Amino acid sequence: MSGPVLAQAAGGKAAPARPVRRPSPAGMLPVVAGLAALALFLPIGQRGAEGAAVTWLGHPMALLFLLGAALCVGTGRSAVTPMRSAVMELAAVLLAWALPFHLLGEGFDLGRAWGMWLFLVAATVLLWRVLAVFSAVPGALRSAVVPGLFGLGLLAGWEVVVRGFSVPFILLPAPSAILATTAAQAPVLWADFYQTVVKSVLRGYLIGCGAGFAVAILADRVPFLARGLLPLGNVASAIPIVGIAPIMVMWFGFDWQSKAAVIVVMTFFPMLINTLAGLAASERIQIDLMRSYAAGYWRTLALLRLPNALPFLYNGLKINSTLALIGAIVAEFFGTPVVGMGFRISTEVARMNLDIVWATIVVAALTGSLFYGGLALLERATTAWHPSMRRR
Repeated sequence: MSGPVLAQAAGGKAAPARPVRRPSPAGMLPVVAGLAALALFLPIGQRGAEGAAVTWLGHPMALLFLLGAALCVGTGRSAVTPMRSAVMELAAVLLAWALPFHLLGEGFDLGRAWGMWLFLVAATVLLWRVLAVFSAVPGALRSAVVPGLFGLGLLAGWEVVVRGFSVPFILLPAPSAILATTAAQAPVLWADFYQTVVKSVLRGYLIGCGAGFAVAILADRVPFLARGLLPLGNVASAIPIVGIAPIMVMWFGFDWQSKAAVIVVMTFFPMLINTLAGLAASERIQIDLMRSYAAGYWRTLALLRLPNALPFLYNGLKINSTLALIGAIVAEFFGTPVVGMGFRISTEVARMNLDIVWATIVVAALTGSLFYGGLALLERATTAWHPSMRRR
């Protein structure tokens, strides 16, 4: 029994529930104003390596950017609703982050532009406030806008820091350079994508997940199989990929078959364990109700236990979606035709062509994210009735 119920049972009055307060981002505005004011007294760039430092008043466009950002913040503060205020403050953030790109385009050196970096810190704090307001809004706005703004902020910061401090290309290229290389090397990257994802990952993923699901059904029907296979799952999860990949290459050759075999080993047991956990999730009273309707094992499995196990099945599929891609790329380090993501990374690193390496990493990251996101959307569409989805 809960606290208020116990209090009523004892003859007392239940204490009213206290509303849960969310942290308010309103206190960030003084911080933003203080940082921006301090930035006015510091340089925002330098004309060349030996040129004089440039201040806000020394660059008309910089002053216009500053006045525009201040106007957006002031208009946002006078708005009626917090959402309108957040939209205007977001416009101020965009203006603030546009300034360093404008200066870099004019050839300014931002390595010692302390006023610029302090101004960008203020803009980042303001973006934090905007994201906090958007995160409190339910619906599609929160699920789409907040991750998008957060990702764009990270990319903009990466670009400005790398170009502003002249980070060597061999250490970390800018996102714009990676994007240019991706566009220039599109035919090569597509051939690698086809070899790794279409020929290896999809086949190994389907075989591994399908085998794990089928063996889980068999182990649920024959209990001693589950008791024998579950400890093996813990052992298999500790097997390093670099240990089994060369063995699979010797067994199945250099083409996609060896990569698919590595993926099967990596995806079989996660799917097996999640399926068994899902089949055990049905409550006893539900199973007894099915028996009272004279439903046998297979009818109960199809109408009750498998539908209840869908969240666990999707969990196994989502886990395996990333494991399969990682397994295929690592396996290609140990032998593959002259094509593939793993082959491209290993060979171009040896040649110090890190732009192609980063472009391949971007393609792999986007592929894994789209694969995982597609499964998440499919899960939401097919399990909206499940209590685990209604609580989200």
